[in-house]
This record gives sequence, structure tokens and C-alpha cells, in this order.
Amino acid sequence: MPKPKHILVLRFSAMGDVAMTVPVLRALTAQYPELKITVVTRSFFKPFFQDLENVSVYEPDFKDKHKGVLGLYKLSKELKALNFDAVADLHNVLRSKILKFFFSGKKMVQLDKGRAEKKALTTGQLFQQLKTTHQRYADVFDALGYSLDISQPTFPSPKPLSEKFNVFISNKDFKTIGIAPFAAHESKMYPLAQMERVIEALSKHYNIILFGGGAKEVEILNRLETKFKNVTSVAGKLNLEEELLLISNLDLMLAMDSGNAHMAAMLGKKVITIWGVTHPFAGFAPFNQPIDFALTADREKFPLIPTSIYGNKFPDGYENAASSVSEVEILSKIDEVI
Repeated sequence: MPKPKHILVLRFSAMGDVAMTVPVLRALTAQYPELKITVVTRSFFKPFFQDLENVSVYEPDFKDKHKGVLGLYKLSKELKALNFDAVADLHNVLRSKILKFFFSGKKMVQLDKGRAEKKALTTGQLFQQLKTTHQRYADVFDALGYSLDISQPTFPSPKPLSEKFNVFISNKDFKTIGIAPFAAHESKMYPLAQMERVIEALSKHYNIILFGGGAKEVEILNRLETKFKNVTSVAGKLNLEEELLLISNLDLMLAMDSGNAHMAAMLGKKVITIWGVTHPFAGFAPFNQPIDFALTADREKFPLIPTSIYGNKFPDGYENAASSVSEVEILSKIDEVI
């Protein structure tokens, strides 16, 4: 059977998981420039793919037009009109399975999430590095006939910042660090009181740009902006495309096990991550980062880590596990690698 010439890629959410597809697709299109890719993902994530050759984005409307089984049937008809040859299901959820049902006759490969080994990791049966999510994505394309090497990545050059962004960089003589202190679950976050002391120390020698989302996060970051010199917040001030442009010009990103870490990594930035009840062994470390860039909670104090894959489950007393990463360790690592 001939190799497909046009692959439909399904990955609807979440932010970090979608961002992790980017370096894989960049390698794929670089190694196979004749291949056409259409990514089916939420419209919000479209800027992730703007610099990829031969990659286009199809934006489903799961809240209205493409809601439910009937909506997915409508979506399948729209996608069939694109004349793709094969489907790479990098999500492997009920929605993608229903959608694939309507693609009868097409070659389809779905992501192996490695549930058994991840369960063994979170239940303490083993403690070792599992296959990375990036490699799991690459394996899907390998099964479609496109063997993929993601070990020698290339990244886009940072685009110059316009005058609009000058307000976020206080001291032109300092290097610039992005800090994203939030995560989907508090158990994955570094305690804000400790993070504030880290920001205070860093602001004496670096420009600090704070990243965040919802109203509560905006309020917290705005307070930090006013409290320390050389600290600015972009929370609520930029759209995603603008945030990516700013991130591409950072010297380093400090983040939790979260989407911001993966956004910075997909752009080739150095990313230091702080881990609470989750652990990089599960395969969700940012792309192309040395293992020592992941600062993990003390497993002598918290031996059950990782307590879950996503940080939503943990025993009593583990909610502040990330606090066992010392402020000195964070500051020393940043000074070492920036």
C-alpha cells in the first residue's frame, strides 16, 4: 500500500498536549517535505502551527455546529472534502473515535497512551522513565509509514518584537525570564509565597515577564508586577499569537508541569519546570530539555509521587509537595543555564 500523501491529524485539546504535537510535526514536515498535514484542533490553538510548512488547521466548532454525534457526522463530511488519505489520531478519546467511525475505508492509527505502564508508575509498581508523549506521537506517524527522528530538532528563529512589546521589558541590559506560576491543579504548583520570593530575587538581575490566564491569576500577577522592579505581567493583555511571539524572545521560561512549559519548549526555549505530585517520568516533560531542568519534589518526604498523571489525585499531606523544591535550587539552576 502506498504511503499517504495527506494526513489528517486529530488533537483537539488540551493546551499542553496540542503544543507537544508541534515539534513532532515540524520534524515530520522537514523530513518529508512532500507530505501534506491538516490538523483538526480548536481555533484557539491555531497560532501554534503558523510557522509549519505544509501544515494547515481545520477548526471544528464543538460547542455548536459540530456538537454531539450529529455534529461530528457533519464535521466528517467537511473533512472528507479535503481528500486526506489517512488519519493520525493523537488524541484517542471518545470524540475522535466517533469521528473516525465516519471515515470507513481510510487508514487510521491512534495514539497508544501507555495506560498500563502509567498506572504502574502512579501505583508505585515501577519508578522509571516512560516513553515521552512526543515519541508516542512520532510512533503514530511511523505506523503510517513515516519513520521519524525527533532527536535533532530545529526551531524557528525569534521574530523581532514591535514597539508594543517594549513595555514588558524593563531593562534592556538584562536577560529576560518568563515565569508561568500556575497549573490546572494546585498540587502541581509551587506555593505562591515561595514563588514570590523567587521572583523578588530574580528581578534584581533579570527582566521578569509573568504569564497567566483567568481573572484570579491576572489579579495575583498584577500585584506582583507592582511590587517588584523589572517585573511585568502580560496576563489578560495579549492574545495567544502575541504571547507566542514574546515567548520566542525569552532567554528562559520557568513554569510548572503546564501548557506554558510546552509552548516555550516548542519554540526552542530553555525551560525549567517545577513538579509537585506529578513527575516527568510519566512522559510529559517539555520537549528537548535536559532531565536536570526538571526540578522535582523530594520523594524521600513524598514517596508516593507521582500520585497521578494529571495531578488531580493525591493523598493528604501531598498538596504542597512542590514546596520541597528549595528556592535556592531554583535560583541556582536558572543562573546555571540561562
